[in-house]
Amino acid sequence: MSTEHVMHDKLEQASNPVAPLALIALPSCDNFAVKVNEWIRYFRMGDHNEHRDDPAYKGYYKDDYRLPVALPRFSTGEGKAVLEQSTRGKDVYIFVDITNHSITYQMNGFTNHMSPDDHFQDLKRVISAINGKARRINVIMPFLYEGRQHKRSGRESLDAAIMYKELCDLGIKNFITFDAHDPRIQNVNPLVDFSNFTSPYQFMKSLMRSVDDLIIDKDHIVVISPDEGALDRTVYFANVIGADTGMFYKRRDYSVIVNGKNPIVAHEFLGTDLDGKDAIIIDDMISSGGSILDTSRQLKQNMHAKRVFLCTTFGLFTDGLDVFDEAYEKGYFDKLVTTNLTYQPPELKDRVWFEEADMSKYTAMIIDFINHDTGLSSMRTPTDKIHKILEKINKHEQTEFEQMQLEQTEF
Repeated sequence: MSTEHVMHDKLEQASNPVAPLALIALPSCDNFAVKVNEWIRYFRMGDHNEHRDDPAYKGYYKDDYRLPVALPRFSTGEGKAVLEQSTRGKDVYIFVDITNHSITYQMNGFTNHMSPDDHFQDLKRVISAINGKARRINVIMPFLYEGRQHKRSGRESLDAAIMYKELCDLGIKNFITFDAHDPRIQNVNPLVDFSNFTSPYQFMKSLMRSVDDLIIDKDHIVVISPDEGALDRTVYFANVIGADTGMFYKRRDYSVIVNGKNPIVAHEFLGTDLDGKDAIIIDDMISSGGSILDTSRQLKQNMHAKRVFLCTTFGLFTDGLDVFDEAYEKGYFDKLVTTNLTYQPPELKDRVWFEEADMSKYTAMIIDFINHDTGLSSMRTPTDKIHKILEKINKHEQTEFEQMQLEQTEF
């Protein structure tokens, strides 16, 4: 019996579903939602479906849990949301990727690429179209909208808090995000569940799948935080795998503001000796890539790291991929792992330095747990799963590990 079916049986024993499940994917997140839907179908359509004829489980076993939605726009650029099926009585999960700039619309004869503001407005339109008829509304927003504008320094806006307050006022019950820049915005409304998940287990699986001779212990690996903001996730990851931790401190010029922020003057390293060791840099996001590539360059050139692996939840690549191609050719890093939670340009998958950490199965399990009103503590901290996979790989049980990857028995 697969791990998913065992966990699914525990869900059924724990509680009945809150309501029939419905997934609404905005165009920005449609491809990811397709994969999530397939995993939920796989969980529920397995061998253990003895509740198929139980009225309490009406709508529980389906081939497709998605509900179609249309988001037409007028020639002025104004838009609206139109639900093509009823959501009455359903437990609705709305997917939105506010970073997906590939989607366009026509306005006054011009072609506009959708901005994060456009995606957020579409999300509110869909919630408005539901019109209070759903049993429960849940939002899955992998990259937190305006997450970097989470605190006030002087006379400026608090966009992340305003966003969350608006969604709470519209009646959402659960807000699901990943690697939030600062999850304390949940203090805006402590009565709405704010679930913030990370992806260390998926990073580890992707590295082990793509790097054959990776040895993970204190003598061979150092986990690096590129700045003080990423230190918490770095310390957790290092402690779980039994490695040392290092950190870069960003020295900024606070007398100048460039593109809304103080420019970085230099990266200063605090940590242990890296000579001959592999380094794993853990961060929440790559924007242009300048900061993390400078960090990896210093690890290779100044600290003589053997190999550098970049692991980031969100690969945005706002300045394109050329800068990464150049850095890879110069040997500044050896592998870049990022998740599919946000839009990935098609050409990214052709890069030899790229490895995807698929989060669709993990997200499907999160949805399944919430739909059953079951605790998520084991999903938030997958320490035991990381230890299990480390034990296998460090004992060189390669055949068994590859079989585990093939069967995909873990999230």
